[in-house]
Parts: sequence; structure tokens; C-alpha cells
Amino acid sequence: MATVAAHIVEMIREQGCQFAFGVPGKPIVPLILEMEKQGIDFVLARHECGAGYMATGYAMQNDSLSIAIGTSGPGGTNLITAAAQAKAYHAPVLFITGHPPLTDVGKPVGQDSSMFGTDLTEMFRPVTLFSAKVEDASLLKNYVQHALEKALTGAKGPVHLSIPLNVLIDKTESFTLPSKWSNDIPVSGNLEQASQILYAAQRPVLLLGKGVHIAKAYRQVLEFVEKWNIPVMTTPGGKGTFPTKHRLSLGAYGLGGTAAASAYMEEGVDVMVVIGSKLSDMSIAGLQPDHYPKTIIHFDPFADFVGKSIPVETLFVQGDAKVNLHQLNLNYFSKREAPDLQTYWQKEMLERENEQIKHANYQKISTAAVMKCLRGLLPEETIVFGDDGSHTFHAIKHFDIVNPGTFFFDDVFGAMGHGLNFAIGAKIAKPETPIVSFTGDGCMMMHGTEISTAVNQQAHMIFFVFNNGMLDMVDKGMLYNLGRSVGTRYTTEMNAAKFAESLGATGYRCMTMEEVIAATKTALKHPQTAVIEIIVEKEEVPPTLKRG
Repeated sequence: MATVAAHIVEMIREQGCQFAFGVPGKPIVPLILEMEKQGIDFVLARHECGAGYMATGYAMQNDSLSIAIGTSGPGGTNLITAAAQAKAYHAPVLFITGHPPLTDVGKPVGQDSSMFGTDLTEMFRPVTLFSAKVEDASLLKNYVQHALEKALTGAKGPVHLSIPLNVLIDKTESFTLPSKWSNDIPVSGNLEQASQILYAAQRPVLLLGKGVHIAKAYRQVLEFVEKWNIPVMTTPGGKGTFPTKHRLSLGAYGLGGTAAASAYMEEGVDVMVVIGSKLSDMSIAGLQPDHYPKTIIHFDPFADFVGKSIPVETLFVQGDAKVNLHQLNLNYFSKREAPDLQTYWQKEMLERENEQIKHANYQKISTAAVMKCLRGLLPEETIVFGDDGSHTFHAIKHFDIVNPGTFFFDDVFGAMGHGLNFAIGAKIAKPETPIVSFTGDGCMMMHGTEISTAVNQQAHMIFFVFNNGMLDMVDKGMLYNLGRSVGTRYTTEMNAAKFAESLGATGYRCMTMEEVIAATKTALKHPQTAVIEIIVEKEEVPPTLKRG
């Protein structure tokens, strides 16, 4: 017989997970020691929340289960935000938290995780698909099997196990679990009806959300678009699911959206096909009732938000987008001629020319201009993780996508600093893949210490830090909607380059576009963990004001 800790680590290895992310503490020491014994690399994060974010990025890039570990009490509570962010991405992360020995339950114990202290099992329930405390070593197989079934099949997503110290070191019989989990995905019964609506459509449009990323349905989407000749828009979270320069692309819609997409919607749409979006306020910002489509065909695994944002006739196509689109592509297609979208893009080009005129009066660099410049500097296969803030909305509008699956941004939960750490976890999973982070000074203030983790793990990647000395998205939202902003600007601004150097990274501070270009070329040429800080214009208005 082996200890519970040994069985858990063996299970981690069998699931194809080579790394675990966390911060040590007494109740989880046996688990960390067992990882060292069995060859699992423990990535020491600087904060448990950062560990959870990195584990999520690892799961997304490695296409596997991943592990985040925190000690009892505050170690566990620090992981909760990361669990909520993982849930927004349906990422299969197993969160393991420590717990004092069960023999001490009811006594005054430091960092207590029981019902007498900080009840982590209860606290994790709203942000995971399953949360339980393993109170007996003999029950380990049942709990682990149920947790992995929830994490890796159906909806997928994060799960949580709280394991007391005495249980971790207790011994139990060996057991086996599947290394591959059966995931029987049914085809929607509404595809025939969807095809009939599409056949009759005169002016359709396709809106792609983050669910396309989650389903990895890029090829199926492209085939569908070209078979039906439907113009394509992407939500903020759907950025990166479709090539920007495709003849049927209108670019982004909602926050960070293009004038091309807005103009097309304003001229009227009869059928909107929504794939993998909740249609949140960020996704349909600026859409007025008189521009609503007559009908929506909504592809999504869940009915929770279908028909709630846009109150029009809606056909729900339930299930995995990749599976349903594949079936639709096999059996149906249209002879509709491809529309010419050039007139809409001309409006976008005119808007960008007007922006450039404003840029000429700026004292510092334009974030929008930097995003356009970076597209020409970064290899097409570079994977970008955008953090939450104005900087990424500039990217949503101006950073073109060449290869689908190379840009990720969350427009649902939206925790600041998560993108920075997703990128680190992704780079640890795929060290040969070029990966960068677009982040802001606000996000760096929250979770920038994890750059030290990237350095220690030899994660050679670039963090682009857009620094304007404020929480820009909130600042501009207050300023333009209320006439003033309060509590959004830093009295003492950070020097991200010096901060990076203090953590062992190479730091560049750029005041001009020429310096941005030089720093990026140097960082790409030499294997290093690099922070390129870009001092950008404070008063540049981000493309986020449609939300109100």
C-alpha cells in the first residue's frame, strides 16, 4: 500500500501533467515531497492566485488536467479567484488545498480549513464543478474519480479537493483510473431547422465567442463560413478565433469593435448565428434594439443565457460547437454569393485615419499604434494572452489575427493579472512555442511578481507592459460617463523595467516607437524572460466606451 499523497501524484502523472503550481505550507508538504520523488516539477509561485492562473494557462496549452496547490486557510482562499477564472474558461484544473489533521477539528488551529474556521470546501463550491473534503483514505478513489469526471468530461472545468494532513500520509490500496476519459458528445436535433433558417437568410452574420476557443472549432468554423458565405464578427473573448484579413471578416464587435462590424449591423441583419458566446454586455456593446437581428441561431453547450440578452426568436443548437458544425458542414451548404465587405472596411479605415490625426498631438506613444506595430514584429504563430484592461481592447481592434488559436482574452470573469499568468503557464507547457503577454501597469501591480516565477522556470517570453499610470478602462469610463474620475490614477507610477530587473528579468523602458521596435527585435533574438515597458499616452480614449 502507498500513501494518499503517493496515489495522487501517480494520478497526476497518468493524466499527462508534468507540472504542479503552488505555494508550500505544512498541511501539503507530504504532497510536494511526493512530487519530487515521482518526478513531477513543482512550480513555486509567488502567490497562490498566480499559481491557479498559471495552472489554467498550462491546462489550456497542454490540453490536459493541471494542478494548483495551496495550504490551508489563506492559501486556499487565495486560490478562489483563480478557480473562478478557470471556470470561465472551462479549464480542467484540480485545486488541492491543505487541511489540519482531522483529530484537531474543533480545536483552535492556525489556518483552519474546517467548518470551525475557513470552510474551504464550501467556499470553492460556487467557483468549481465539484468541491469536497477527503476525510478517509479509503474513499480517495471515489473522490478523485468523481473530480476527474467533472473536470475532464461534459462541461469541463475546475474542481477542488481539501485533504487533511493525516489523510495525506495515511495508506490505502492502489487503484487505477482511466488515462483517457470517455466524452460522448451528442449532435443537436436542431441542425435541420438551423439549415432551413440559413437557406432563407438574406443578410446573415456570424458572431464568434470564446466558446470557439474552448471547443477548438477553428477549422469547422472556417469551413462553415466559406460554405455559407456569411460575414464574420468576433466578440472580445472570441478574438483570435478567425483570421482578421479573411475576405468575410468584419473584425471585432462589441467593446474594441471595428467600424466595419458596426456599420454592417446598422444596415440590418435578418439572421445572426452565435457560436460560443453568452452575449454579455461586452460582446454586444453598442447594439441598439432597432438593429437587432430578426432571428438568432445560438450554438452553445448550455441554455443558461440563450435568448436573454437579445429578445428575438432564437433557435438553440445545444452541444459542442466542433461536433455540431462538423455535422452541419457534412450535410448542408448554400449557393449564396459572397458579399463584398470593402465598403464597410473603408469606414474602418476612415476611423483609423482620424485616430492617427489625434495621435499626432499626443505627447507619448499611442497604444493603438503600438498594437499595429507589434503585429508586424511578432511571428505569425505567436500566441498572445491579453490581460484585462484598455490595452487589450486596443489589441482587439488593431492587432490582426493570422492564425486562429493565437489570441486569448476573457470577457466574462475578467480578473486583472490573469492573462500575465496564463501566459507563464502556457509557456511552461510549450517552451518552444512563442508566447507573449499584453498587460498593463494595473495588472502588473497585482500579479507582476510572478515574472520571478517565469525567470526561475526559464520561461523565455516577452511581457509587454502598457504603462499610463492608471487603471485606464475604469478611468475613461468614469470620465466620459460621469464627467470625472476618482481613485483611478496612481500618485506614484511604477517603473516596470526596473521592477522586472529586480526579479531577474531583462527590462526595457520605451518612450518612442523606435525603442519599442528595437527592444522587441532584441528580445525575440535572445532567449530571455523580457519585460518591455511602453510608456503610453494617458489621454488616449480606448475603444471601450460603448458599454456605458
